[in-house]
Amino acid sequence: MTMSSGKKNTMFTEINITPLTDIFLVLLIIMMVVAPTFQSMDNAITMPEINSGVAIEQQNATVSVTRDGSIYLNGERVQNENLTDALVNLKPSLEKQEVVVKADEKTKSAVILEIMNAAQAAEYKKLIVAGEPLNKKDQKKLQENELKNNTQS
Repeated sequence: MTMSSGKKNTMFTEINITPLTDIFLVLLIIMMVVAPTFQSMDNAITMPEINSGVAIEQQNATVSVTRDGSIYLNGERVQNENLTDALVNLKPSLEKQEVVVKADEKTKSAVILEIMNAAQAAEYKKLIVAGEPLNKKDQKKLQENELKNNTQS
């Protein structure tokens, strides 16, 4: 090909991807709008409400778990195998038959499952898993109480 100015014009070999990009963006938007309708919903299940900002009552049996997996029932150290018996013994002195679990964010879920099984074996009616992790100050306080109790006995 020659132009009127006498220069040779090279062949246009590039592909214009703008229309292709537009098509993909439209398909992406359609999928984002339609995808939530494909999720299976069971209408027989009523999802629980989350009450944010409500303080947990301290009249319950509070099971605290530190990062290393140590379990404390209302501030006193309890061995894992004795937790069910301790919960049964504490049950008559409680206003509500509820167990509150406060665990560090690094606690393994197997420890929480053991606490749930112990509460179920002790026939508690409700188990509450606190949303806040046990902070370092509370962990240190529990460990100091344990050391104090060990030195007294």
